[in-house]
Amino acid sequence: MRLSLFVVLCLVSSVAASESVVLPMRDWSALIDEILADRLENLLPQLMRREGIDMWILISREYNEDPILKTFLPSTWLSARRRTILVIFDPGEGRALELLAVARYQVGELFAKAWDKETQGRQWQRLAALINQKNPERIAINRSTHFALADGITATAHQEFLDMLSAEMKKRVVSAEPLALAWLETRTRKEMDVYPGLVGLGHDIISESFSNKVVVARKTSTEDVVWWLREKTRAMKLQNWFHPSVSIQRASQEQFEHIKAFSEQAETSVVQPGDLLHVDFGLTYLRLQTDQQQHAYVLRPDEKDAPEYLKAALAKANQLQDIFTLNFKPGRTGNEVLKLSRKQA
Repeated sequence: MRLSLFVVLCLVSSVAASESVVLPMRDWSALIDEILADRLENLLPQLMRREGIDMWILISREYNEDPILKTFLPSTWLSARRRTILVIFDPGEGRALELLAVARYQVGELFAKAWDKETQGRQWQRLAALINQKNPERIAINRSTHFALADGITATAHQEFLDMLSAEMKKRVVSAEPLALAWLETRTRKEMDVYPGLVGLGHDIISESFSNKVVVARKTSTEDVVWWLREKTRAMKLQNWFHPSVSIQRASQEQFEHIKAFSEQAETSVVQPGDLLHVDFGLTYLRLQTDQQQHAYVLRPDEKDAPEYLKAALAKANQLQDIFTLNFKPGRTGNEVLKLSRKQA
Protein backbone atom coordinates (compact mmCIF):
# COMPACT_ATOMS: atom_id res chain seq x y z
CA MET A 1 0.00 0.00 0.00
CA ARG A 2 1.44 3.35 -1.05
CA LEU A 3 1.27 6.23 1.38
CA SER A 4 -0.95 9.06 0.22
CA LEU A 5 -1.71 12.60 1.32
CA PHE A 6 -5.20 14.04 1.55
CA VAL A 7 -5.80 17.74 1.91
CA VAL A 8 -8.58 18.64 4.34
CA LEU A 9 -10.33 21.21 2.18
CA CYS A 10 -13.74 20.10 0.98
CA LEU A 11 -16.45 17.52 1.54
CA VAL A 12 -15.86 14.16 -0.09
CA SER A 13 -18.48 12.20 -1.97
CA SER A 14 -20.62 9.68 -0.15
CA VAL A 15 -19.25 6.20 0.45
CA ALA A 16 -22.64 4.73 -0.47
CA ALA A 17 -21.22 3.10 -3.60
CA SER A 18 -18.52 1.36 -1.62
CA GLU A 19 -21.01 0.26 1.03
CA SER A 20 -22.49 -2.07 -1.59
CA VAL A 21 -19.40 -4.23 -1.00
CA VAL A 22 -20.95 -5.31 2.32
CA LEU A 23 -23.38 -8.18 1.79
CA PRO A 24 -26.52 -8.92 3.81
CA MET A 25 -25.65 -11.18 6.75
CA ARG A 26 -27.10 -14.37 5.23
CA ASP A 27 -25.16 -13.87 1.98
CA TRP A 28 -22.09 -12.89 3.99
CA SER A 29 -22.32 -16.18 5.91
CA ALA A 30 -22.75 -18.23 2.74
CA LEU A 31 -19.73 -16.61 1.12
CA ILE A 32 -17.52 -17.32 4.16
CA ASP A 33 -18.47 -21.01 3.94
CA GLU A 34 -17.88 -21.04 0.18
CA ILE A 35 -14.42 -19.54 0.60
CA LEU A 36 -13.57 -21.98 3.40
CA ALA A 37 -14.65 -24.98 1.30
CA ASP A 38 -12.47 -23.75 -1.55
CA ARG A 39 -9.46 -23.25 0.75
CA LEU A 40 -9.84 -26.72 2.26
CA GLU A 41 -10.17 -28.42 -1.10
CA ASN A 42 -7.67 -26.52 -3.23
CA LEU A 43 -5.19 -24.78 -0.92
CA LEU A 44 -4.65 -26.86 2.21
CA PRO A 45 -3.55 -30.08 0.43
CA GLN A 46 -0.77 -28.16 -1.32
CA LEU A 47 0.40 -26.56 1.93
CA MET A 48 0.39 -29.80 3.92
CA ARG A 49 2.38 -31.66 1.26
CA ARG A 50 4.83 -28.79 0.87
CA GLU A 51 5.49 -28.75 4.62
CA GLY A 52 5.59 -32.54 4.95
CA ILE A 53 2.64 -32.76 7.36
CA ASP A 54 0.16 -35.60 6.94
CA MET A 55 -1.95 -34.93 10.04
CA TRP A 56 -2.86 -31.59 11.57
CA ILE A 57 -4.76 -31.55 14.85
CA LEU A 58 -6.44 -28.41 16.20
CA ILE A 59 -7.85 -28.41 19.73
CA SER A 60 -9.87 -25.69 21.46
CA ARG A 61 -12.35 -25.30 24.24
CA GLU A 62 -15.34 -23.02 24.04
CA TYR A 63 -14.54 -19.28 24.43
CA ASN A 64 -10.78 -19.88 24.51
CA GLU A 65 -10.23 -20.62 20.85
CA ASP A 66 -7.02 -21.27 19.01
CA PRO A 67 -7.00 -18.35 16.51
CA ILE A 68 -6.31 -20.77 13.65
CA LEU A 69 -9.07 -23.18 14.61
CA LYS A 70 -11.50 -20.26 14.35
CA THR A 71 -10.62 -19.95 10.65
CA PHE A 72 -11.84 -23.54 10.12
CA LEU A 73 -15.22 -23.13 11.83
CA PRO A 74 -18.41 -22.68 9.81
CA SER A 75 -19.67 -19.13 9.58
CA THR A 76 -22.51 -19.76 12.02
CA TRP A 77 -20.13 -20.91 14.75
CA LEU A 78 -18.96 -17.87 16.67
CA SER A 79 -16.82 -20.05 18.94
CA ALA A 80 -15.82 -23.65 19.53
CA ARG A 81 -18.37 -25.81 21.36
CA ARG A 82 -17.34 -27.65 24.51
CA ARG A 83 -14.00 -29.11 23.42
CA THR A 84 -13.73 -29.05 19.64
CA ILE A 85 -11.02 -31.19 18.03
CA LEU A 86 -10.46 -31.02 14.28
CA VAL A 87 -8.32 -33.64 12.58
CA ILE A 88 -7.07 -33.04 9.05
CA PHE A 89 -5.43 -36.11 7.50
CA ASP A 90 -3.70 -36.44 4.15
CA PRO A 91 -3.94 -40.08 2.96
CA GLY A 92 -1.48 -39.30 0.16
CA GLU A 93 -1.40 -40.58 -3.42
CA GLY A 94 -3.36 -37.58 -4.63
CA ARG A 95 -6.44 -38.45 -2.60
CA ALA A 96 -8.58 -35.76 -0.98
CA LEU A 97 -7.90 -34.68 2.57
CA GLU A 98 -9.96 -36.34 5.29
CA LEU A 99 -11.64 -33.66 7.42
CA LEU A 100 -12.77 -35.10 10.75
CA ALA A 101 -14.34 -33.58 13.86
CA VAL A 102 -13.80 -35.36 17.16
CA ALA A 103 -16.49 -33.23 18.75
CA ARG A 104 -19.81 -33.49 20.56
CA TYR A 105 -21.58 -31.64 17.76
CA GLN A 106 -21.51 -31.69 13.98
CA VAL A 107 -19.00 -29.01 12.86
CA GLY A 108 -20.75 -27.65 9.79
CA GLU A 109 -20.88 -29.61 6.55
CA LEU A 110 -17.17 -29.79 5.75
CA PHE A 111 -15.91 -31.87 8.69
CA ALA A 112 -17.30 -35.38 9.16
CA LYS A 113 -18.37 -36.20 12.72
CA ALA A 114 -15.89 -38.79 14.02
CA TRP A 115 -16.98 -39.30 17.62
CA ASP A 116 -20.11 -40.73 19.16
CA LYS A 117 -19.93 -40.08 22.88
CA GLU A 118 -22.46 -42.81 23.64
CA THR A 119 -20.63 -45.63 21.85
CA GLN A 120 -16.98 -44.59 21.47
CA GLY A 121 -15.97 -43.63 24.99
CA ARG A 122 -14.16 -40.51 26.06
CA GLN A 123 -13.13 -37.85 23.56
CA TRP A 124 -9.38 -38.27 24.12
CA GLN A 125 -9.69 -42.05 23.74
CA ARG A 126 -11.47 -41.61 20.43
CA LEU A 127 -8.78 -39.20 19.21
CA ALA A 128 -6.05 -41.68 20.17
CA ALA A 129 -7.83 -44.49 18.33
CA LEU A 130 -8.24 -42.32 15.24
CA ILE A 131 -4.55 -41.38 15.23
CA ASN A 132 -3.52 -45.02 15.57
CA GLN A 133 -5.89 -45.99 12.78
CA LYS A 134 -4.55 -43.38 10.35
CA ASN A 135 -0.93 -43.96 11.41
CA PRO A 136 0.44 -40.56 10.33
CA GLU A 137 4.18 -39.97 9.96
CA ARG A 138 4.10 -36.38 11.30
CA ILE A 139 1.41 -35.07 13.64
CA ALA A 140 1.33 -31.27 13.74
CA ILE A 141 -0.12 -29.23 16.59
CA ASN A 142 -0.22 -25.47 17.04
CA ARG A 143 2.78 -24.80 19.26
CA SER A 144 5.27 -22.07 18.41
CA THR A 145 7.96 -20.15 20.28
CA HIS A 146 8.04 -17.19 17.91
CA PHE A 147 4.56 -16.78 16.37
CA ALA A 148 1.58 -16.21 18.65
CA LEU A 149 -0.98 -17.13 16.00
CA ALA A 150 0.66 -20.56 15.59
CA ASP A 151 0.75 -21.17 19.36
CA GLY A 152 -2.95 -21.70 19.99
CA ILE A 153 -3.03 -24.98 21.91
CA THR A 154 -3.37 -24.37 25.64
CA ALA A 155 -1.02 -25.90 28.21
CA THR A 156 -3.83 -28.11 29.53
CA ALA A 157 -4.86 -29.37 26.10
CA HIS A 158 -1.24 -29.99 25.15
CA GLN A 159 -0.60 -32.08 28.26
CA GLU A 160 -3.80 -34.08 27.89
CA PHE A 161 -3.02 -34.64 24.23
CA LEU A 162 0.45 -36.02 24.99
CA ASP A 163 -0.84 -38.13 27.87
CA MET A 164 -3.19 -40.09 25.62
CA LEU A 165 -0.61 -40.79 22.89
CA SER A 166 1.45 -43.94 22.70
CA ALA A 167 5.22 -43.61 23.09
CA GLU A 168 5.65 -44.14 19.35
CA MET A 169 3.10 -41.51 18.37
CA LYS A 170 4.65 -38.96 20.74
CA LYS A 171 7.83 -39.16 18.67
CA ARG A 172 5.87 -38.04 15.60
CA VAL A 173 4.46 -34.83 17.11
CA VAL A 174 5.89 -31.66 15.53
CA SER A 175 5.09 -27.97 15.53
CA ALA A 176 2.58 -26.88 12.91
CA GLU A 177 4.24 -23.45 12.76
CA PRO A 178 5.20 -23.35 9.05
CA LEU A 179 1.90 -24.89 8.00
CA ALA A 180 -0.14 -22.63 10.27
CA LEU A 181 1.59 -19.50 8.98
CA ALA A 182 1.17 -20.64 5.38
CA TRP A 183 -2.55 -21.20 5.96
CA LEU A 184 -2.95 -17.71 7.39
CA GLU A 185 -0.80 -15.82 4.88
CA THR A 186 -1.99 -17.40 1.62
CA ARG A 187 -4.94 -15.82 -0.15
CA THR A 188 -6.99 -17.68 -2.72
CA ARG A 189 -8.49 -16.32 -5.92
CA LYS A 190 -11.95 -16.20 -4.34
CA GLU A 191 -10.56 -14.08 -1.50
CA MET A 192 -8.66 -11.80 -3.84
CA ASP A 193 -11.85 -11.24 -5.82
CA VAL A 194 -13.45 -9.56 -2.79
CA TYR A 195 -10.40 -8.08 -1.03
CA PRO A 196 -9.90 -5.03 -3.30
CA GLY A 197 -13.46 -3.95 -2.53
CA LEU A 198 -12.74 -4.09 1.19
CA VAL A 199 -9.53 -2.09 0.74
CA GLY A 200 -11.37 0.47 -1.37
CA LEU A 201 -14.03 0.76 1.30
CA GLY A 202 -11.34 1.48 3.90
CA HIS A 203 -9.86 4.19 1.71
CA ASP A 204 -13.27 5.81 1.27
CA ILE A 205 -13.96 5.80 5.01
CA ILE A 206 -10.57 7.37 5.72
CA SER A 207 -11.17 9.96 3.00
CA GLU A 208 -14.44 10.96 4.63
CA SER A 209 -12.84 11.08 8.08
CA PHE A 210 -10.23 13.48 6.68
CA SER A 211 -12.80 15.85 5.20
CA ASN A 212 -14.49 19.01 6.44
CA LYS A 213 -17.53 16.87 7.12
CA VAL A 214 -15.66 15.45 10.11
CA VAL A 215 -12.66 17.71 10.77
CA VAL A 216 -13.16 21.35 11.75
CA ALA A 217 -9.89 23.11 12.49
CA ARG A 218 -9.53 24.49 16.04
CA LYS A 219 -12.54 22.45 17.17
CA THR A 220 -12.20 18.76 16.25
CA SER A 221 -9.87 16.59 18.32
CA THR A 222 -8.01 13.47 17.23
CA GLU A 223 -10.22 11.45 19.57
CA ASP A 224 -13.29 12.84 17.80
CA VAL A 225 -11.96 11.41 14.54
CA VAL A 226 -11.07 8.07 16.18
CA TRP A 227 -14.58 7.60 17.51
CA TRP A 228 -16.13 8.78 14.25
CA LEU A 229 -14.22 5.94 12.57
CA ARG A 230 -15.51 3.44 15.12
CA GLU A 231 -19.09 4.65 14.73
CA LYS A 232 -18.85 4.66 10.94
CA THR A 233 -17.58 1.09 10.95
CA ARG A 234 -20.37 -0.03 13.24
CA ALA A 235 -23.00 1.77 11.14
CA MET A 236 -21.81 -0.21 8.11
CA LYS A 237 -22.24 -3.50 10.03
CA LEU A 238 -18.50 -4.13 9.99
CA GLN A 239 -15.90 -4.54 12.70
CA ASN A 240 -12.54 -2.89 13.26
CA TRP A 241 -9.52 -5.15 13.25
CA PHE A 242 -8.00 -2.90 15.94
CA HIS A 243 -8.90 0.37 17.63
CA PRO A 244 -7.96 3.18 15.20
CA SER A 245 -5.36 5.79 16.08
CA VAL A 246 -5.14 9.38 14.85
CA SER A 247 -2.06 11.45 15.67
CA ILE A 248 -0.77 14.92 14.85
CA GLN A 249 2.61 15.95 13.51
CA ARG A 250 3.01 19.67 14.06
CA ALA A 251 5.78 22.16 13.42
CA SER A 252 7.49 22.46 16.82
CA GLN A 253 10.81 21.99 18.57
CA GLU A 254 9.67 18.72 20.09
CA GLN A 255 10.90 15.63 18.26
CA PHE A 256 8.08 13.43 16.95
CA GLU A 257 8.00 9.92 18.41
CA HIS A 258 5.46 7.51 16.93
CA ILE A 259 5.27 5.35 20.10
CA LYS A 260 4.48 8.40 22.20
CA ALA A 261 1.97 9.63 19.62
CA PHE A 262 0.18 6.28 19.80
CA SER A 263 0.20 5.57 23.53
CA GLU A 264 1.03 8.75 25.43
CA GLN A 265 -0.63 11.59 23.55
CA ALA A 266 -2.87 14.00 25.39
CA GLU A 267 -6.47 12.89 25.65
CA THR A 268 -7.57 15.95 23.70
CA SER A 269 -5.37 16.98 20.78
CA VAL A 270 -7.29 19.62 18.86
CA VAL A 271 -6.57 19.83 15.15
CA GLN A 272 -5.05 23.13 14.03
CA PRO A 273 -4.41 24.63 10.56
CA GLY A 274 -1.01 23.47 9.32
CA ASP A 275 -1.21 20.12 11.12
CA LEU A 276 -0.28 16.85 9.45
CA LEU A 277 -2.68 14.13 10.56
CA HIS A 278 -1.93 10.41 10.52
CA VAL A 279 -4.48 7.60 10.82
CA ASP A 280 -4.03 3.86 11.31
CA PHE A 281 -7.27 2.05 10.49
CA GLY A 282 -8.35 -1.52 9.78
CA LEU A 283 -11.54 -3.40 8.90
CA THR A 284 -12.57 -7.03 9.33
CA TYR A 285 -14.93 -8.62 6.80
CA LEU A 286 -15.33 -12.19 5.50
CA ARG A 287 -12.45 -13.19 7.83
CA LEU A 288 -10.20 -10.80 5.93
CA GLN A 289 -8.50 -7.78 7.48
CA THR A 290 -7.16 -4.48 6.23
CA ASP A 291 -4.45 -2.34 7.82
CA GLN A 292 -4.34 1.09 6.21
CA GLN A 293 -2.40 4.23 7.07
CA GLN A 294 -2.96 7.63 5.51
CA HIS A 295 -1.95 11.25 6.07
CA ALA A 296 -3.90 14.48 5.69
CA TYR A 297 -2.69 18.07 5.74
CA VAL A 298 -4.96 20.75 7.25
CA LEU A 299 -4.78 23.87 5.12
CA ARG A 300 -3.97 27.22 6.62
CA PRO A 301 -6.40 30.07 5.73
CA ASP A 302 -4.11 31.38 2.98
CA GLU A 303 -3.30 27.97 1.43
CA LYS A 304 -4.88 26.15 -1.48
CA ASP A 305 -2.66 23.04 -1.43
CA ALA A 306 -0.24 21.17 0.80
CA PRO A 307 3.30 22.64 1.04
CA GLU A 308 5.81 21.44 -1.51
CA TYR A 309 8.13 20.08 1.18
CA LEU A 310 5.41 17.68 2.34
CA LYS A 311 4.74 16.54 -1.22
CA ALA A 312 8.47 15.96 -1.70
CA ALA A 313 8.65 13.98 1.56
CA LEU A 314 5.70 11.87 0.45
CA ALA A 315 7.37 11.16 -2.89
CA LYS A 316 10.50 9.98 -1.06
CA ALA A 317 8.41 7.75 1.17
CA ASN A 318 6.64 6.24 -1.86
CA GLN A 319 10.01 5.66 -3.51
CA LEU A 320 11.20 3.76 -0.45
CA GLN A 321 8.01 1.69 -0.45
CA ASP A 322 8.60 0.75 -4.07
CA ILE A 323 12.15 -0.37 -3.25
CA PHE A 324 10.86 -2.61 -0.47
CA THR A 325 7.99 -4.13 -2.44
CA LEU A 326 10.23 -4.89 -5.43
CA ASN A 327 12.44 -6.88 -3.07
CA PHE A 328 9.55 -9.04 -1.84
CA LYS A 329 10.39 -12.48 -3.22
CA PRO A 330 9.15 -15.93 -2.13
CA GLY A 331 11.66 -17.50 0.23
CA ARG A 332 13.29 -14.27 1.40
CA THR A 333 13.13 -13.38 5.07
CA GLY A 334 12.09 -9.97 6.32
CA ASN A 335 15.66 -9.26 7.40
CA GLU A 336 16.96 -10.11 3.93
CA VAL A 337 14.43 -7.75 2.33
CA LEU A 338 15.40 -5.02 4.80
CA LYS A 339 19.14 -5.44 4.12
CA LEU A 340 18.69 -5.33 0.34
CA SER A 341 16.36 -2.33 0.50
CA ARG A 342 18.67 -0.32 2.75
CA LYS A 343 21.51 -0.84 0.29
CA GLN A 344 19.36 0.49 -2.56
CA ALA A 345 17.77 3.39 -0.69
